[in-house]
Amino acid sequence: MRIGILGGTFDPIHIGHLILAEDSYRFLKLDRLIFVPAFKPPHKLDFKVIPANHRIKMVKLAIKNNPHFEASDIEIKRKGRSYSVETLKFFRKRYKNDKLFFIVGSDSLNELKTWKDLDRIFKLSRFVIAERPNFKILRVPKQASKIKITGIDISSTEIRRRVKDGKSIRYLVPEGVREYIYKHKLYKAQSDKSNQVRN
Repeated sequence: MRIGILGGTFDPIHIGHLILAEDSYRFLKLDRLIFVPAFKPPHKLDFKVIPANHRIKMVKLAIKNNPHFEASDIEIKRKGRSYSVETLKFFRKRYKNDKLFFIVGSDSLNELKTWKDLDRIFKLSRFVIAERPNFKILRVPKQASKIKITGIDISSTEIRRRVKDGKSIRYLVPEGVREYIYKHKLYKAQSDKSNQVRN
């Protein structure tokens, strides 16, 4: 099988993540694509993320109607800092005879030199860079390949800001995720009374 691994903070997951995943699934001819929410992203130690149990629940809500997507809590169960190399070792053991594709957004390229055991990551999987809007790929590592995804300029940062400011996030995230955010008062969602979900 051809299996894609898509890690991230997903704080929260939004339609940009889903478009990236769907484009990757189609372009790479994958049999399955696995979302892996990080427990503690090593490159965001100075940034507070909401608890991992909320983030993986939102991922599951976002992908529940897509049969070729699934979510893994491997990094959440492992706890500590979420290093991609450890995650890939886990999947390499689980899928010994399958081909792994490790997918990252082009916005991550500037951090690559700080990644733990990057050479090992290249050996464990085919490293794929998905070009995101406003993050042009100027230089691709020789061990990697790139794909062009449907351009949509949206970020988790913007969604969190909109919720905090009481602005609508409808259509920026799947409806189930939007309802979950307001139900659990994430990102200070209680400030927007007009968008709160009625029980």
